[in-house]
Amino acid sequence: MASDSTRPVTGYPAPNPNGFNHQPPPTATAFPYAAPPPQNYPYYTNNNHQYPSSTYYNPQRATFLRRFFAIIIATVIITGTIIFIIWLVLRPKLPQFRVESFSVTAPFNLTSNRLTTSWDVALTVRNPNGKITLYYDDVQAAVFYRGHSLADTYLAPFVQGKKSESALKASFAAASTFVDGRDVDGMNEERGKGGGSVGFNVRIIADVRFKAGIWRARRRLLKVYCGNLVVSVVGNGSRSNGLSGGPRQCSVGM
Repeated sequence: MASDSTRPVTGYPAPNPNGFNHQPPPTATAFPYAAPPPQNYPYYTNNNHQYPSSTYYNPQRATFLRRFFAIIIATVIITGTIIFIIWLVLRPKLPQFRVESFSVTAPFNLTSNRLTTSWDVALTVRNPNGKITLYYDDVQAAVFYRGHSLADTYLAPFVQGKKSESALKASFAAASTFVDGRDVDGMNEERGKGGGSVGFNVRIIADVRFKAGIWRARRRLLKVYCGNLVVSVVGNGSRSNGLSGGPRQCSVGM
C-alpha cells in the first residue's frame, strides 16, 4: 500500500511531473470550444437596383446648337458694323424748322370759357443733309396755350431734297372751343400786362424717313416745338398785327 506522502491531496492540483511549480499559460481563447460557434446573421438582399442613367449626350445636337448661336452672334455683329459705317459716312442730321410769321386772322372772341378765332403760321423747313433725302408723312400741327390744345390740323405730305428748303403753311380754327378757366385768366392777364399780347405755342408731329440711295432708315416720329409765339390781341373782336420779335427758331427732336 502506498504511503500517505505520495497520495495526492484532494482539492489541490496535481503536481507538475516536470518538477516545475508553474502551470503553462492558458490558451488564448476564452471559449470552451476551439473556435466560436457560427452565428446566424440574417440574409440581406439589396433591392436598390442601379438603373442606367436616362441622360443621353448627343454630340451632333450640341455641335448644331454651337454653330447656330455662332451664326446669330456673327450676324448681329456684322449688321451693327454695317449700320455704324453707314452712319459715319452719311452723318444724318435732323431737319431745321423756323417760324417766319404767326398771326390771328379772325376776331379773337373769348367769352364764357369759349374761344372763337383762327391762326395762320408760316414756317421754313430746311434739310441740312448733303446725302440724304427726307420724306414727311402724317404731318399734324396744333396751336397750344400753356400745354392745352386750342386747334389742330393736318398738312399734306412732302419731300425734301438734299440741302434744300421748303415753305410750310398751316391754318388753325377754333369754333367755340372750350378753354379752361385757368387758361382764360392767363390770357386776360397776359393781355393786360403785355399791351394786349398773348403767347401761343405751335407743335408739329410727323413721320419722317431718311433715304440715301438704296439705304433707307425706318420711320421715325419727328417732334417740332415752336414756343412763345407772341401776337398782339388788344380785345375781343380784334386781330393781331403779326409775330412779335421776328422769325423764331423751333426745337426739333425724335
